[in-house]
Amino acid sequence: MEESWVNSAERIGADLHLQLSGPGGRRAALIRALRDAVRGGRLAPGTRLPPYRSLAADLGVARNTVADAYAELVAEGWLTARQGSGTRVADRVEPLRHAVRGPVEAAPRAHGRLHDLRQGSPDVSAFPRAAWLASYRRALQQAPNEVFGPGDPAGRRELREALTAYLARARGVRTEPDRIVICSGFAHALRLLFGQGGGGVLRGPLAVEAYGLGFHRELLAAGGVRTVALPLDEDGARVDLLERERGVLLTPAHQFPTGGPLHATRRAAVIDWARARGTVVLEDDYDGEFRYDRRPVGALQGLDPEHVIHLGSVSKSLSPALRLGWMVLPQRYVGAVLAAKGDREAWASVPDQLGLADFIASGAYDRHVRRMRQRYRGRRDRLVAALAEHAQPVAVTGVAAGLHAVLRLPPGTERTTVERAVRQGVALDGLAAFRHPETDMEAGDGLVVGYATPSEHAYGAALDALCGVLP
Repeated sequence: MEESWVNSAERIGADLHLQLSGPGGRRAALIRALRDAVRGGRLAPGTRLPPYRSLAADLGVARNTVADAYAELVAEGWLTARQGSGTRVADRVEPLRHAVRGPVEAAPRAHGRLHDLRQGSPDVSAFPRAAWLASYRRALQQAPNEVFGPGDPAGRRELREALTAYLARARGVRTEPDRIVICSGFAHALRLLFGQGGGGVLRGPLAVEAYGLGFHRELLAAGGVRTVALPLDEDGARVDLLERERGVLLTPAHQFPTGGPLHATRRAAVIDWARARGTVVLEDDYDGEFRYDRRPVGALQGLDPEHVIHLGSVSKSLSPALRLGWMVLPQRYVGAVLAAKGDREAWASVPDQLGLADFIASGAYDRHVRRMRQRYRGRRDRLVAALAEHAQPVAVTGVAAGLHAVLRLPPGTERTTVERAVRQGVALDGLAAFRHPETDMEAGDGLVVGYATPSEHAYGAALDALCGVLP
């Protein structure tokens, strides 16, 4: 039989792609195609199939052919049919494992539920939908027509002006709109700065903190950049060990993941080093808005705007789904970064930029940050109290700021604790996962716990589960 592809779309918008081939006529081919689609996982349990007439019209066969095929699969248990509900894939059908291409890791679950305490995400259930929608609608209503055509690779000026005022007020950043370039987040900023194969704006080697995100190191390696690990102590990164590197990447307001700010004397020292070497400091200000038990630490960029690249985004303050970030650049790098950005496919969504500009200018962003600061401080306090009550040998550190904590474990227990957490459905990270592969520094055994990640109603159960897996 000839092979054909069909696309059936009914008024509810369901698309069904089938490949009809093989012996036995159209009815047998349709039964095989539907059975394979269910078995392979393309048709998930509960999926509603098109009515007889719609599918028959797409296939060019009689309605009875489709009706007979459906009836056969209902009898076999692949499908279910109820009056008023149509024909659906049976709930008890599970796809074959080998039908999924590539490695897939199943999320750990406890009694069917995942307790997500991984770092790196805010409470996404707290996204300010009504306020964001109001800003988005207002921004689009006021936007000139040219907004919807080709634009400025630096980003919309409305957003760059709003960020100039906000960053100066909230983070002590000294800049102007023409020195800000909008990007889609920190990773995008790294790609623009370092490019691929060493062809970016900046070159290596680049000094990085001995503990940090492996994902960032991988991005740099993909750009041909060698990273040199700087040890950490209670005052932050050992910038006194910087030598001939062409730059340094730091988290000076709140070291990730160990916690704590870069000491004032080291902030001054790294600026002096950058000036003397004619190089640059990359400042990752990933959670700069969230401070609880200490005075806010201003941005390092404020000490010397010509030797610091300030990098920020809304991934922690609003949502990682909003792919919006920014680079505050020394003047000498602006043109090169815009040239690296190049064609407009790499630009962040202009309507989203306008929405964020209004969200900031209207004061909604400040109100949201203040509300979330209170919520996360309460989460932090509940975590500390639960550990004091149920896991006294475990000390908690790095909690004066940010969205995560480090739980210090007895020596030799990190690996087994992480494994136990996986078995019990608690998703978290061991401290060793963030260690630079070429550092001699050992930060000890510990867990990195993201207390911002669960929704409010799920947080209590997540804390109980966490305490249950600790040594």
